[in-house]
Amino acid sequence: MALFFKSPLDIDVRLDGEDNRKHVEVKTEKGNAEKLPLYLDGDSVKGTVTVRPRDGKRLEHLGIKVQFIGVIEIYVDRANHDEFLSLAQELAAPAELRHPETYDFEFKNVEKQYESYNGINVRLRYYLKVTVSRRMNDIVKEKDLWVYSYRVPPDTSNSIKMDVGIEDCLHIDFEYSKSRYHLKDVIVGRIYFFLVRLKIKHMELSLIRRETTGTPPNQYNESETLVRFEIMDGAPVRGETIPIRLFLGGFDLTPTFRDVNKKFSTRTFLSLVLIDEDSRRYFKQSEIILYRK
Repeated sequence: MALFFKSPLDIDVRLDGEDNRKHVEVKTEKGNAEKLPLYLDGDSVKGTVTVRPRDGKRLEHLGIKVQFIGVIEIYVDRANHDEFLSLAQELAAPAELRHPETYDFEFKNVEKQYESYNGINVRLRYYLKVTVSRRMNDIVKEKDLWVYSYRVPPDTSNSIKMDVGIEDCLHIDFEYSKSRYHLKDVIVGRIYFFLVRLKIKHMELSLIRRETTGTPPNQYNESETLVRFEIMDGAPVRGETIPIRLFLGGFDLTPTFRDVNKKFSTRTFLSLVLIDEDSRRYFKQSEIILYRK
């Protein structure tokens, strides 16, 4: 029979201005959605911690502290968390708690060099951790927050051209105006048919996010189709041009992350797929750089 021990005290963590701060809806590991307060690089993280003994009982402790932690958690290696940020403040010396006590804390102008991320195999997480130390077992409370980064990548405004070709059967060009986009941007392009001797049934355009975690030989790659839509139904003719306008703002996108703390990367690809009447697929992919603006 399992025994459940009720914590002898409640811990409540409140952030200053939390109700008025912008929140981000985030999916938890269990698939639920929760709203987390949003912070930026350089923002101070301040608030209060209230500790309440339950049932009016006194409680001895060996000290109370609050930490602000940034960590990368790789799900296939949960024992090996990579803690890249750890700040701590002592809130109370060893004492006996008889009544609720509230303590102020502040971590000033904290550098948050990475953006928060919840992926398939990895999570980059920022959270506050309150620890009430005791002789037997510590009592711990955690509170998550979310971080955005607005680091703009170098300007590479060259147009991109992809060729899809099968000798003497098919030759098309897919051209779009640039290779880097902010998350609310519009991808503008065109598809031009030079040679069509296949019976094309339809054509699709997809955005694919590829997540890479770990390092060889223990490296994991996961691809996720973020959006797929049909841009042509039926057989095109030589010389035909199809314009493309893809509005990114309506999709759940994340910026491009490159080798975050040597633990993971995320890349986004634009994929053009042609399907013929025999259900054969012909495709071409090109990477685009995404950033937050």
